Amino acid sequence: MKSIAPSLPRLLPRLLAAVLVAATMSAPAFGAEAAAAAKPDPAKGEAIAGQVCGACHTSDGSRGLAANPILQGQHPEYLVKQLMEFKDGKRENAIMLGMASTLSEADMRDVAAFYASKHAKPGFAKDKDTVRMAERIYRGGIAERQIPACSGCHTPDGGGIPAQFPRLAGQHAEYAEAQLLAFRDGLRKNGPMMTGVTARLSDKEIKALADYMAGLR
Repeated sequence: MKSIAPSLPRLLPRLLAAVLVAATMSAPAFGAEAAAAAKPDPAKGEAIAGQVCGACHTSDGSRGLAANPILQGQHPEYLVKQLMEFKDGKRENAIMLGMASTLSEADMRDVAAFYASKHAKPGFAKDKDTVRMAERIYRGGIAERQIPACSGCHTPDGGGIPAQFPRLAGQHAEYAEAQLLAFRDGLRKNGPMMTGVTARLSDKEIKALADYMAGLR
């Protein structure tokens, strides 16, 4: 009987070539499916937001109670980051821990896409006596105290930088003030840069900045 063993070395290159061709042909289809699956769905996000988020943030993330942030027009990457950090406990908040714990990462991306698709409604500053001081700090910082300008990260109009720094324009002044104080006092620990900046701000300056940012547009 003739052995087939000597023929195996000659067949191996052909078999490897066939495997490579098959992998190459299937890769684009697989990549397309993965991309389609990863794309956020604002419609799904709206449904989830209505069930999970609406009670505190209103149905579309608009100007609800001042204690809760306005989510309309916020960068989706920032929203996802915050939800994940609530879920992981990196940002401490008992209510948001409970809410975020019910969401998968895909859910978070859908919800973030929904809120980001909404046009943020403008707000306004209320304290005319402090707006000029706040503007100087926001746009120029305080060099002698090594306080950088807020506009360097959050842009002059408060629009922020996607995937890096949140939109501040139009945010509730009360909410913004509470977050700045939380950073300064070590109660909010998921922003080391902000902890350093706010450490050198007084209560009056923080309040003035929060009011000023509410009127940015």
